[in-house]
Amino acid sequence: MHFADAFTERIQKTSPVCVGLDPLLTHLPKSIDKTPAGILAFNKGIIDAVKDIAACIKPQIAFYEVFRSIGIDVFWETCAYAKKQGLLVIADIKRGDIGSTCEAYADAYLSTESPCDAVTVNPYLGFDGVLPFLERCMKNDKGMFVLVKTSNPSSGELQDLPVGDEVVHEHLAGLVSTWGMECCGPVSHLSCVGAVVGATYPEELKYLRSLMPNTPFLIPGFGAQGGTAKDVKNGFLSDGTGAIVNSSRGIIYASSGADWQEAARKAAEKMSTELQEVLKKK
Repeated sequence: MHFADAFTERIQKTSPVCVGLDPLLTHLPKSIDKTPAGILAFNKGIIDAVKDIAACIKPQIAFYEVFRSIGIDVFWETCAYAKKQGLLVIADIKRGDIGSTCEAYADAYLSTESPCDAVTVNPYLGFDGVLPFLERCMKNDKGMFVLVKTSNPSSGELQDLPVGDEVVHEHLAGLVSTWGMECCGPVSHLSCVGAVVGATYPEELKYLRSLMPNTPFLIPGFGAQGGTAKDVKNGFLSDGTGAIVNSSRGIIYASSGADWQEAARKAAEKMSTELQEVLKKK
């Protein structure tokens, strides 16, 4: 199935919630071993808790790379387990390069054998750094989310700079829309090329949706970073699809006690309810 069609179907079946799996040893529940094996057990526990609520998970590769090779194994095992549980898997790798290097990145994460459904991509190198990912997406029914307007406080230092009569993130939105023109799903009519747009910039989110009407959105910055359901409302399409909203700390660290799975589930349910309520008013 085309990535955007699977993306839309999963949102309709569950909710627009995306759970970021960003494990820190210092934040793990007291009952979990502070080891890579403990992280895997924790990740599986979170996945089991949210698998019928969330559309997807988003493991951030840096939290696994810190443990070197064993951490990378945990990353892949986490992705494979989530996939078996029916969740979409977005590998938050923010890769971007040129030539054979980018080809290798694309093959590593977007091959038919990979449990990852999509990746995040840094577009700073231009189309050279995007094309290998795009080719794998089209060939293997995968997806990619290009960084457009990120949720961090200093994003404007580059992303808000003027370029002619627009700013960088607006120009990039036009490129993303163009790059994804030829890979729209037959059911959703959305592209396999998505955009990362932060919940912390609601006005920009609204305008960027108008510039990218056929682009799936990955919206980080909800909860701990300050984004609310009201802030992300305008990133969605009129039917309540077209976007997923990520929360990491607010869900996975909802409790450090014995009830950590139940607390994570309740946090995901609360987030889902908040999103569904504002989307009813669209």
